[in-house]
Amino acid sequence: MTEITVNVNGAPRTASVEARRTLADFLRDDLDLTGTHVGCEHGVCGACTVIVDGRPVRSCLMLAVQAAGHDVTTIEGLAPDGVLGPLQQAMRDSHSFQCGFCTPGFVMQATAFLGAHPDAGEQEIREALSGNICRCTKPTWGATYDSDRGSALHRLQRQAL
Repeated sequence: MTEITVNVNGAPRTASVEARRTLADFLRDDLDLTGTHVGCEHGVCGACTVIVDGRPVRSCLMLAVQAAGHDVTTIEGLAPDGVLGPLQQAMRDSHSFQCGFCTPGFVMQATAFLGAHPDAGEQEIREALSGNICRCTKPTWGATYDSDRGSALHRLQRQAL
């Protein structure tokens, strides 16, 4: 067991973990942050996406020990007081997803991308989210953009992240 301290959603969290424990399992099982979903466990679907030091990361592929000393933001960190963040609210308002399993990964990927590229166009946004899979609606993020002609993401672009 290795003791690690990770800054999760703005707060330092310390725990003893096995060296082989994934960041996804650490977040879900050790910290009870179950908003990070585990889908394929191969980094393909994007459901487990979190933000590490400002960059989107597949938490099923990163070990918890690799996150030691880093800043990790989960879907819970986007709504610390229980109030949805602007992107979460925009996606909710446009009914972007059906079952919701993929939603946290999409939100985290979009948040990281739009934070770094606030003036991105439709094609850039589509490309940035193309690695996330929604099995209910379309094979990639199409539902997010097409649901309301992209209004969810365009409204967010006009707001401060």
